[in-house]
Amino acid sequence: MRGPRARAVVVWVQAETMQTNDSAGFTTRAVHKARGFAGSTGAVMPPVFLTATFASGNPDGFDYTRSGNPNFRLLEQAVAALEGARYATCFASGVSAMTAVVSTLQAGDVVVAEENLYGCTYRLFERVFAKFGLRVRYVDLAQRSNWGVIGAERPKLVWLESPTNPLLKVVDLAGLSAAGADVGAAVLVDNTFASAYLQRPVELGATLSLSSTTKYINGHSDCLGGVVATNDSVWQERMVFAQKALGLQPSPFDAWLTARGQRTLALRMDRHSATALELARWLETHAGVRAVRYPFLPSHPQYELARRQMKSGSGILTAELECSAAEALAFCRRLRLFTLAESLGGVESLVCHPATMTHASVPAEVRRQVGISDGLVRFSVGIEDVEDLRRDLEAALHA
Repeated sequence: MRGPRARAVVVWVQAETMQTNDSAGFTTRAVHKARGFAGSTGAVMPPVFLTATFASGNPDGFDYTRSGNPNFRLLEQAVAALEGARYATCFASGVSAMTAVVSTLQAGDVVVAEENLYGCTYRLFERVFAKFGLRVRYVDLAQRSNWGVIGAERPKLVWLESPTNPLLKVVDLAGLSAAGADVGAAVLVDNTFASAYLQRPVELGATLSLSSTTKYINGHSDCLGGVVATNDSVWQERMVFAQKALGLQPSPFDAWLTARGQRTLALRMDRHSATALELARWLETHAGVRAVRYPFLPSHPQYELARRQMKSGSGILTAELECSAAEALAFCRRLRLFTLAESLGGVESLVCHPATMTHASVPAEVRRQVGISDGLVRFSVGIEDVEDLRRDLEAALHA
């Protein structure tokens, strides 16, 4: 980073470090790193800076909200501290964060991507950037035998999700980061399903850790956002440029809401994970369920890796029902505490039918190839009482 903004960030980091150094615990950092700009008021929580522009020459280096705002800076400082990274840049949504990264590539560049990706990521690659000459090679990267494609293709970027959406595959982030580094490829991990509380990709060797803050980081389903964290100063310059040049910045209020939500991330993730594991164990015993996928179930194909790589299994689980797409949707609509809706990671429980919702933009033959069946249902387990959620599932399965 160069220029006034970079100098202001350095000053701000030093000021925050005096209050809460990076050796403090996760939740201590989550609570205190997003505070500041109290001025003469002594406000414990920061205000929302609803301004489009700033007086030239102000000591904090702000000029125009598209290229920086106090609420962005507070959120970015907090995210970087929790991700174990030097830098973070916030964006208007998870897809905006993806766009910022992919926009740095050029015609003819190759991306090697895990084959089970979020549907909007697949759409971004295939329907937006493909027409500019970007080529993506999709591979099952949960299988180590397929890692050779990274050496063969020598990509500019390796794109990972772990756990993946919606099949919850867990990939070896340290191993794949090393494989990417061997050929000079940047490695990006979409960390949305785990959050920095459960795993920190940058600490495992990844170049970039990307999250849709709409999900667990904010945790209240009331705003959109995205973030990219990194230790690489060159990539940080690219992200700051994309935020400004492409107009990918969030609103100050959305950044404020996200910083507010992040303060309770650890508490919420512990509850999400404990409830999801209990429900996954119960669903595995149910006669109407063909298979259950959850990273911390011993039946999960990458269970041992998940236990090494993640603090807990997060709040997403999937169940494959022995039924058609229409019957799966009917089951989803019978639920009362699980709302049929897109998204995930909020305090409320949601249910989703990937084939007709999150992954509807993925061609049917591609969905079948990677394992997204018509009977697959994805649950985002909230923080409600587990017995109430279990009764809701039981009633819908027996209806």
